[in-house]
Amino acid sequence: MSTKFIAAVVQASPVLFDLEKTLAKTAHLVSEASSKGAKLALFPEAFISAYPRGLSFGTVVGNRSTEGRETWLRYWDSSIKVPSKATDQLGEMARKANLFLVIGVNEKDTVSGTMYCTMLYFNPKGELMGKHRKLKPTAAERIIWGEGDGSTLSTFNTSLGKMGGLICWENYMPLARMAMYQKGVQLYLAPTADSRESWQHTLKHIALEGRCFVMGCNQFVTKSMYPNDLPGITDLDHQPEVMSRGGSVIVAPTGEVLAGPLWEEEGIITAEISIDEVIKSKLDFDPIGHYARNDVFSLTVEGQPDSEEFG
Repeated sequence: MSTKFIAAVVQASPVLFDLEKTLAKTAHLVSEASSKGAKLALFPEAFISAYPRGLSFGTVVGNRSTEGRETWLRYWDSSIKVPSKATDQLGEMARKANLFLVIGVNEKDTVSGTMYCTMLYFNPKGELMGKHRKLKPTAAERIIWGEGDGSTLSTFNTSLGKMGGLICWENYMPLARMAMYQKGVQLYLAPTADSRESWQHTLKHIALEGRCFVMGCNQFVTKSMYPNDLPGITDLDHQPEVMSRGGSVIVAPTGEVLAGPLWEEEGIITAEISIDEVIKSKLDFDPIGHYARNDVFSLTVEGQPDSEEFG
């Protein structure tokens, strides 16, 4: 296992509702992260190809509109199947850049017609190691995304360390976090759409609680980035110009901020990661070891896979 490496968090927006242009932008950003020496690059929640902030999809309790269904169709068309040509392209980006790529996507199940908020994990060989589907979409997100299950509460043993993570507010689910800790996660990846100051405290708490490195990644998005011909675009009339101001950050197992938070712009932040710091931080606290009370507490996760080995 490498003891030190550079990790990159990519704070950017996709080309909203445009799959091909978003993939092209992703390729550019992966290459830029690689040029900074990164061996791990994390992209935001729903980066391919939009977190639909501010849109209603024509829904109110008891009614859906024709225009809202057209908005949904545009959203569906800019999402991806897993696996697919699009995931092959993402894998090739990781291979060319020789890094681990973790990216948030809208995953469409073309059999059921359901969409999921998903994290995809690629290794430097370009292989899709696995995915995680968001367990519980928050509030109005439940209109557009289905619920994941324990089968994608995944962790991966890699040459950089054991990586895994949760998406946005499922990080507020104590047992979901504990499911990650039980797998010994060292590189905790937390793509999000939350740009509140309070989210910074959440990420520091997870780092201290899990004794792991935490990489928080958000988009920087303005209203003018939305396509003018998008059905339902009038939903945004009363939204501010800056719709997500970012806040991407990298936190050490001791709660120290190593990079960021980055606000009000696109950019890539990096930090040197040493897995030795995870080990050292567990001298006085280890949530699954000497600070656990397995005689009192236990957690069983239905369907959670074993950690998989990857180079």
